[in-house]
Amino acid sequence: MIYYNCFLLQLPLFNVSIDLLKQIENNTVTTIETATGSGKSTLLPALLIAEGYDKVIVTQPRRLPCSMISQRVNSMVKEDLTGWAISGAEKNVRAKILYVTDGLLKERLLNDENLITQNTKLNKSVIFFIDEVHERSINIDLCLALFARLLKLNPDFKTKMKLIISSATLDSSVPDLYRNIPGCTLSVFNLTSISTRFPISVNRVAGENILDLVQQLYSKRVRNEQILCFVGSVQEVHENCALIKSITKGAIIAYPLVQSQSAIDQEKLIEQGTLFFSTTVAETSLTFPCLKYVIDTGVINMPVYNIELERTELKEIIAAESTTKQRLGRLGRTQPGEF
Repeated sequence: MIYYNCFLLQLPLFNVSIDLLKQIENNTVTTIETATGSGKSTLLPALLIAEGYDKVIVTQPRRLPCSMISQRVNSMVKEDLTGWAISGAEKNVRAKILYVTDGLLKERLLNDENLITQNTKLNKSVIFFIDEVHERSINIDLCLALFARLLKLNPDFKTKMKLIISSATLDSSVPDLYRNIPGCTLSVFNLTSISTRFPISVNRVAGENILDLVQQLYSKRVRNEQILCFVGSVQEVHENCALIKSITKGAIIAYPLVQSQSAIDQEKLIEQGTLFFSTTVAETSLTFPCLKYVIDTGVINMPVYNIELERTELKEIIAAESTTKQRLGRLGRTQPGEF
């Protein structure tokens, strides 16, 4: 039934899943470069369980996607197949698919010497799936390095575990970590050519005020079409929500999407709202049923260490190409979109 339910979703990755599953079966490490919306975070773990693997542990760079993707997969396959764990909270951790933050996996790799062997019960390997590697956080880089170290120091682990590394854009230095490990086979799978279910048009608008653009798009939207705007900081999210309400005298209401909200609160906002301002939190995991327009300011706030002041400060920087791809990938899932 898992295969059948996955087929019904008509996600792009399903069409190449036979070849991909063969590569995973035949190699210790598989890197997957793919655009968002292909089904890598939801469809692939379910297909791996259908193939007979004992356990699939999938990382996410943020806490909220762990629970949200877990719920989505259970709904998708119509089974209680997944669980999730973050620092301080967990649900159904004995499930065959477990979504965890990369920070939690890092801690377990450092402190639990039985992490790999305790999850391998039959003749199939346990799979560790490092997702969203393009974000290249400290936790992600440490997880990648720790797995490389484990495979070097424990040759028998090559028969007990498999590693999947997934990214919107894959830096060549990532697969290079595993190329020279004795007995470790590496496969590079490129899915960037997969198209979205619906067409997306890309328009570059320089110098236009974001609130003017929002009003233009809002006036041309039909039925329940939604608009998502990416800005650099939480402060900008709230400022723009307040400004659009003030400028239009309450005719247009915008909703904030930020990291501090619970999954339930965000789902409620998405169900009832048509206009949203968000930070990077809406780049992954959140599903918009009627998303038509995405406005990307092209900037993000990143923590940067100030050597002179000896402290970390938030700096506004130009978003990386991988971030732009993530934001573009919000579109084309339920209807044609404009970016």
